Amino acid sequence: MRHRMVRESGGRHQKRDAGSSGSAPAPDRPVREERFAGRPAERPRDRSADQGAGRPAGRPADRFADQEEFSRRTLAAADFPVYGVAAGQAPAGGTMTADGALAGEALAAFETSGGELRWVEVQCGDWRSAAGPYVTVRTYRPGAGPGERLPELEDLVEDERDRVYEQLGVDEGDGPGRVRALRAWITVDGEPCAVEVHEDRPVPEPGAPAVDGPEPVWAGRLRVGGLTVTVCARGVAPGAVELGAIGDFEGCLRGRTELLRDLAARRARRVPVEERELPPAVGMEAHRALIAQSVAESAAIEAQVRVGRTPRLPRGLRGEVGAVRWEAAVRQQMRLATETREEAAAAVTSMVNHLNRLSQQTHWLVGTAEGEAAVEEVVRYTVFASEVASLPAQRAWAQLWRERPGGGGAGVWEEQRLAEQLWLSAWEQWRAARR
Repeated sequence: MRHRMVRESGGRHQKRDAGSSGSAPAPDRPVREERFAGRPAERPRDRSADQGAGRPAGRPADRFADQEEFSRRTLAAADFPVYGVAAGQAPAGGTMTADGALAGEALAAFETSGGELRWVEVQCGDWRSAAGPYVTVRTYRPGAGPGERLPELEDLVEDERDRVYEQLGVDEGDGPGRVRALRAWITVDGEPCAVEVHEDRPVPEPGAPAVDGPEPVWAGRLRVGGLTVTVCARGVAPGAVELGAIGDFEGCLRGRTELLRDLAARRARRVPVEERELPPAVGMEAHRALIAQSVAESAAIEAQVRVGRTPRLPRGLRGEVGAVRWEAAVRQQMRLATETREEAAAAVTSMVNHLNRLSQQTHWLVGTAEGEAAVEEVVRYTVFASEVASLPAQRAWAQLWRERPGGGGAGVWEEQRLAEQLWLSAWEQWRAARR
């Protein structure tokens, strides 16, 4: 189980097809849970009933208090030291509270597997500011590292930029920027410890002023008494960070609860995209804009996978932007096709998946005249059920999408593979007729 605080993103209702329907279903993987999912690939499962099992009868539910107690029980079972910024040693530029605690100190995340705590991450500093100072420290249980694949330092930096985007709405651009590999020293329990550091400074947009640009973010990994510890920070140099074992988690737990309440209050102030007044759409432009974004998303993910990077959507394609485009297309579909919201959402979902799959299975959809013509015919068929030249391909897709399996044996997947071949063949016949 993974428990992390990130901003819920978007309000998109589209159903994504994971890939070719001719592929066998993936084997079961360990279940991972997040309470506040902001990444498109993951969704939370409400654990409030489980976490509140010990609540006295008649007491009102308080999901944040329940989550705090759940985290308290989990951390109490930790059988390895957990490191954070040393007590009384606020990062340069940071502050202390009146009682001497670190400002912004909070439990950021933890993960368990098979009932065993795998790692714990804590944070301190000003999480509301993209300038920082802000530091996260993750401690892995003994044995992690040599036989276990840990996140690359580049991914830790990107995770931090994701946090700033998801919690603050600040897009620092998609990395890498100007990168440096450094050798530095971090003080741990009063002793200097060598650390390999990956620093990434975003490249300013053309014409942007050289000052007041995005702060560099760095991540480092070090070994402390048989433990692997990773540190990620902004607004503070590696040499200014001093770590120490955490003796009492209460400050971190209270900080987590305060942060969760703050994020929930911010979300509550946002008007759901379904209730907003959007600019009027013209013709089928909303459909075209949604398709362009969706195909770009798929291409971006595929490109990252090809080079071995952790797949993640470019930040400019996430959240509010995608939700607004999705909502605009659904509303326009309702108006032009005289459909209910449910019917329109289903039609737009099928349209997006049709062209996503076509872009993945062919080389000609993106950047060619026939690709533009194919998009136009799919849109016209979706909205008006027009007698387009590619009608056989449209009907083949409708059957392929309608009969997509949710499971089943090898025979079911073989039928889907043949149906996909018929669909692709129909598109090739359409291309041949155009020549």
